[in-house]
Amino acid sequence: MKDNQGPLWEIFLQKKAGQPYVHCGSLHAYDKEMALQNARDLYTRRQEATAIWAVPANAIVASSPEDIGPFFEPANDKVYRHPTFYQIPDAIGPM
Repeated sequence: MKDNQGPLWEIFLQKKAGQPYVHCGSLHAYDKEMALQNARDLYTRRQEATAIWAVPANAIVASSPEDIGPFFEPANDKVYRHPTFYQIPDAIGPM
């Protein structure tokens, strides 16, 4: 049986300008315009977002959980990249 729904797209929404985009789901669409329109209709019916990203699912790459040691190891020897050397005044509060 052939799948005739079109490619899979991953959808990300931004609730307000300046906030991060959050993954909200997936959908099938034949092109980027259709993906954006379907995402708008499916995920923003109640004005839940101000912007949408539609990304082809086959374009997403990710690290593997098995690579946690070798892949992230180079960052462990650069302690100066961690903000542990700074004193934060109490008036600022938690960051």
